[in-house]
Amino acid sequence: MNVKPVRFRDELKDFFAFLRRPTLSRRHVIRRTGNAVQVDWFAAATFKRLLCWAVCLWAINMALFGPLAASVAGATGAQHRLDITNLPWLQALIWAPIVEELVFRYGLRRPLQFVWLGPIVVTCLFSGPVWYSIALVALLVLLLMQPAWSNASLRASATTATGWRLWMQRLSGKQPIPMKFARWYVRYFGWVMYLATIAFACLHLYNFNFGNGPWLLLPLLVLPQLVTGLVLAWLRVRRGIAASMALHAIFNSGPLLLVWIIVSTLPEQML
Repeated sequence: MNVKPVRFRDELKDFFAFLRRPTLSRRHVIRRTGNAVQVDWFAAATFKRLLCWAVCLWAINMALFGPLAASVAGATGAQHRLDITNLPWLQALIWAPIVEELVFRYGLRRPLQFVWLGPIVVTCLFSGPVWYSIALVALLVLLLMQPAWSNASLRASATTATGWRLWMQRLSGKQPIPMKFARWYVRYFGWVMYLATIAFACLHLYNFNFGNGPWLLLPLLVLPQLVTGLVLAWLRVRRGIAASMALHAIFNSGPLLLVWIIVSTLPEQML
């Protein structure tokens, strides 16, 4: 898939323009080739470029939002639930990036599809990575990606029923959005994007045990997730859902790796 070369600073400019006026346009970041589902899942986003975004987010969080969140945690008595002796690698690097992106950002470009997908993935999110949730999420991802693997998969053979083809098209998001709804959604897309990002940040309040401090300060605890969520929303719209999942996983790996290094170097009696 051909992608127009773009410098990282140009992506930064596009990101801030997106924050000022969120739009569904892919602009110059992606040159459309293939069907919409292929672009959504397999649009080129190199590891190097995703790592650049992750490094920026880590730097901002360590220099600004991390110390602020730590101060708020001290003032409110909030304590992180993370067990440093049993780091959740698989949950942070695989489960959370896939499920949270499906819940909070997949529907940004597939709003009607999210009507049936949303309740399922939200249920899986709160069920956690138990075997039936993992199996259901894996099945959903395979279903959502299916039109991207082969256009012919939706052109059923003569022996396949028309009803089955139409059902698969609706589930995979290939059916066109009614024009009236499309106009409404484009007009209010900014509200949808920001509300989804705020909801994503608020979800991470569950990572804390709270004391008796002022509750009004608690949103400051999840400022890192709010800023990260904005970048992930931009990336999802411009580069596709797979790119936002990949960046989500890379971003999560940084703090876990840092904690692991600290735990590995400290004497046992200090843990």
